[in-house]
Amino acid sequence: MIRTEDLTFARDGEVVLDGVDFRAESGDVTVLFGRNGAGKSTLLRHCNGLLEPDAGMVYVDGEAVAYDDASLSALRQQVGMVFQNPDDQLVAPTVEQDVEFGLVNAGVDDSGRAERAMERLGVAEHADRLCNTLSGGEKKRVGLAGVLALEPDYLLLDEPTAGLDGEGCAAIVDVVERLSERGITLVIATHDVGFGLAVGDVVTVLDDGRVDYRGDSLSPAVADRYGLRTFVFDSAAQPGGEDRPTVD
Repeated sequence: MIRTEDLTFARDGEVVLDGVDFRAESGDVTVLFGRNGAGKSTLLRHCNGLLEPDAGMVYVDGEAVAYDDASLSALRQQVGMVFQNPDDQLVAPTVEQDVEFGLVNAGVDDSGRAERAMERLGVAEHADRLCNTLSGGEKKRVGLAGVLALEPDYLLLDEPTAGLDGEGCAAIVDVVERLSERGITLVIATHDVGFGLAVGDVVTVLDDGRVDYRGDSLSPAVADRYGLRTFVFDSAAQPGGEDRPTVD
């Protein structure tokens, strides 16, 4: 389990996280919703040590996160993170080199990990392609493959469907479901309520830097309270029986 206790963090004098008590149970897909600026991305970055809190604690499997280099290196192999913008994640010229980069940087023996990760994410056929020639969806999958090659127990996804079309979003849903089936614990920050409700086991809403709601669903009334839009699929109402989103 990942857990935070009274987590507080300010940036440029502005409080972003204000005493956050958060938990992501092992085996669950926990979805983080919230308005812009609610602190979702900042909370994720604390969960794998990319940011150090001003106050409060972060615990992973009951152990308090330590901020020395050796501890952080081990933590980031256990808790992987995929950023919203894939260009912030891709660092090597080709797909294969990029997927291998994290393993090399961590001093981990590949043992076929990179190849398996590329196959699972459907990017093995692009192994020799230059990363700057990939589409947005392909870049997201390559970035995710690089993290999965480290075989983390926990995976943090920041806005994984941002900038993707319907086909790309469906591919991410499939990836999340398969990772969850393999026993990886996921925490996903998203504005895409339809996506989040489709994949999530637990819903958490951040508001004004605090956890203000936690549950296994998100009713329209609760969504309205936080300025979120919910989507439902009504195949009977659509021509030809096609499932298309309608705003609730």
